[in-house]
Amino acid sequence: MSTIEKRVNPVEFELRENESGGATFTGYAAVFNSPSEPLPFTERVAPGAFSRSLKSRGEVKLLWNHDSGQVLGSTRAKTLRLIEDDKGLRVEADLPNTTLGRDTRELIERGDVDSMSFGFTTIRDKWSADGEERTLEAVRLHEVSIVAFPAYKATAGTVNV
Repeated sequence: MSTIEKRVNPVEFELRENESGGATFTGYAAVFNSPSEPLPFTERVAPGAFSRSLKSRGEVKLLWNHDSGQVLGSTRAKTLRLIEDDKGLRVEADLPNTTLGRDTRELIERGDVDSMSFGFTTIRDKWSADGEERTLEAVRLHEVSIVAFPAYKATAGTVNV
């Protein structure tokens, strides 16, 4: 059985007011071909790594700090939308008008939290001959999270309300 792995990316988020009184959040959980921090190896995500998982229409949740008890959105409820574009895995979610949703928005707006992560199992990867670099070619996406500390530093966006 494969172990679920998690990778974290710093991002600048975009926030907009939505119709329910909450905020719509946009960011990137992964940027293609960008090196991770030492894991102790360096890892990159290849373009297309998420396509199989996204086509499967499996349930994916947006979590706070990988905590399954702190859900901010879900693909099944259509409050979370995931798109693999030329840049990477784009995340768009309608944050709930709840204590967690409002707290998340405040921490993003203040700049205290600027990172995303994704939890996955590997379907296909490629390693360099020396074992120093790994490329994720296909993964099964389990969740995306807003988190405090990044493993990848290449994602970027904007913060707007």
